[in-house]
Amino acid sequence: MKLHILGCYAATPRTSTNPTSQVLEIRNHVFLIDCGEGTQVQLRKNKIKFSRINHIFISHLHGDHFFGLPGLVSTFRLLGREKPLHIHGPKGIKEAITLLLQLGNSWTDYPLLFHELTSTAPELIFEDAKVEVSTIPLNHRIYTNGFLFREKPAQRKLNIQAVAEFKIDKAYFRNIKNGKNVTLDDGKVIENSQLTFEPPKPKSYAYCSDTGYEPTIVKYVEGVDMLYHESTFLESEAYLATKTKHSTAKEAALIAKSAKVGLLILGHYSTRYKSIALFKDEAETVFENVELADDGKIFEI
Repeated sequence: MKLHILGCYAATPRTSTNPTSQVLEIRNHVFLIDCGEGTQVQLRKNKIKFSRINHIFISHLHGDHFFGLPGLVSTFRLLGREKPLHIHGPKGIKEAITLLLQLGNSWTDYPLLFHELTSTAPELIFEDAKVEVSTIPLNHRIYTNGFLFREKPAQRKLNIQAVAEFKIDKAYFRNIKNGKNVTLDDGKVIENSQLTFEPPKPKSYAYCSDTGYEPTIVKYVEGVDMLYHESTFLESEAYLATKTKHSTAKEAALIAKSAKVGLLILGHYSTRYKSIALFKDEAETVFENVELADDGKIFEI
């Protein structure tokens, strides 16, 4: 699992920083999470192939999280895309994007599929044999979701030496990797644990974009390997966090500590501060394993 930070600063783009956008590589999927201005350029800088993006997840309809989407949808068309593009986001996102396409007479030549979200409770919004994605209801000024990405358990790893010793035919390999025992011709049952190795532990990532301090999300992100949680302000400006329904670095750390996550990644910094190192310093007074997101940075498990 690999997380690419394309942009992680609040509000307006600058020459050296970009608004929110991420790419998560997980079990052969390349998911785009939020799409602020400059996302296309950042995708190219990070050498991420546009053609591998089939699902885009938009947390909410504030410009610094989705104003890059109309341009990206248009670029896919110019690049000759043919396969469907799925956009998961709040109700209203379809109207916003299709209006621009209509006014510009630039309808896509590929299927553009919108999955609009309205639920204020967590819901499963994507699932296949390898991964599932659920929403995390957040507390912001408008309807907002975070997203929880979980790998499904992989097949067990075949112990080639063991199956050779028991002279087990290849025809049984699929069942063995699916966890089944094998009965030999003489009736002897070989336990699956003798023929396989444990698969890697399924990985998980939780993305919590703009939100006020919301302890209720702890139960949704408990035990995840990585948690990205916005930290727009420091405690010295906690009154602004409350007013704008954002979080401080300390509050993000409190969520991480309560949820017992593996790693806390901070982001969505207000540009009023001289150094983002201040956010890490504050969070580490509460939670030990803290990293700072920054444009172009990669986190890998």
